[in-house]
Amino acid sequence: MRSIWKGAVSFGLVSIAVKLYSATEDHDVKFHQVHRTDGGRVKYRRVCSIDGEEIEYRDIAKGFELPSGELVVLTDADMDELPLGSTHEIEVLQFVEQSEIDPIHFEKTYYLEPEGTATRPYVLLRTALENAGQVAITKIAIRQRESLAALRVRDGVLVLHTMRWPDEIRAPEFGFLDEDVEAKPAELKMAESLIATMSGTFDPSVFTDDYKEAMAALLEAKQAGGDVVRPEEVEDDEDDGSVVDLMSALRRSVEKAGGKASSEQPAKKTPAKKAPAKKAAAKKAAPAGKAAATKAPAKKAPATKAASKSA
Repeated sequence: MRSIWKGAVSFGLVSIAVKLYSATEDHDVKFHQVHRTDGGRVKYRRVCSIDGEEIEYRDIAKGFELPSGELVVLTDADMDELPLGSTHEIEVLQFVEQSEIDPIHFEKTYYLEPEGTATRPYVLLRTALENAGQVAITKIAIRQRESLAALRVRDGVLVLHTMRWPDEIRAPEFGFLDEDVEAKPAELKMAESLIATMSGTFDPSVFTDDYKEAMAALLEAKQAGGDVVRPEEVEDDEDDGSVVDLMSALRRSVEKAGGKASSEQPAKKTPAKKAPAKKAAAKKAAPAGKAAATKAPAKKAPATKAASKSA
């Protein structure tokens, strides 16, 4: 596993250095969006709605729209200046009974591992929580978002559940709640009898994901029947959503800069014998790109976004 956060659990005057790991993983069958006729990958580009230009990821900021329609633009530098005391610290605020926390508050689960020489204070907090039979209410900031979190013990490891804030929980405003409806005694007795009959000890291993198994069987049958497509290989401008192919970026930058420099130069007389269009363009591109380089660094080619996935 790879840690996604490093910091410390602040437990009174005790500071416990820890690393944070995702406790769950997604096993859904993943798909790419493709052109149904030839299997070509469908790609999306970051394009500005005003000038139509593709935008590099580094040039994208966060915009908050005001009621007037105006935007407050926040950059990464603005976000870094926010006073998040919980950025590298998990501060224990309170200890409560786990039964007092409604599961609707829980978001995502993480494991905490002691780092360096922090094993002893880690074991101290773990043992104290087990003996008290309680969970710790904490605060943590992950990816510039601060959350409440519940810290508990599971299989000898401290487990952190990020939680939603109270104002993020919707109220169930349904009309039937105002109606005076009661269950009939005979029906209630029958329902309670059914619950008693179906009661047991929870064992998640006995339950299966029928959809995933059916999808795997469908894919295997399609493959066995030869119902597959080999899309034509084309030059990919990027390895993923953020890494741009360097040679492709440089080539396009030179072409873009060369075109701009050529348009600024005075028109030359056409020679008596014309060269083929492609060769002529190649001859002009090299000196033009060189001329543009003396003025300003060539802009990087815009990055394209990786193919989206749908399940």
